[in-house]
Amino acid sequence: MFIVHVFVHVKPESADAFKSATLQNARNSVQEPGIARFDVIQQLDDPTRFLLVEVYRTTDDPARHKETAHYKTWRDTVADMMAEPRSSIKYANIFPDDQGWG
Repeated sequence: MFIVHVFVHVKPESADAFKSATLQNARNSVQEPGIARFDVIQQLDDPTRFLLVEVYRTTDDPARHKETAHYKTWRDTVADMMAEPRSSIKYANIFPDDQGWG
């Protein structure tokens, strides 16, 4: 598995609209064969901060995800909602795994 944590900080007036657009994207994303999990998490003490936890089956699947219509719609919809550019960190799954590491 290949995991991406996407850190998002939106403008205060955009938090609800961002959440709505992101939930729509997530509902479509989990239908993709290359996505094992797609979590949308909102920070409790600062509701303008979100974490997207995207779990892909292979390292090629994020690129396929970014070619989907629902991702492109989400990307364009939320672009002006950002308080700062999104950032991400990529991870390799250690446990549980299907490669004998754990």
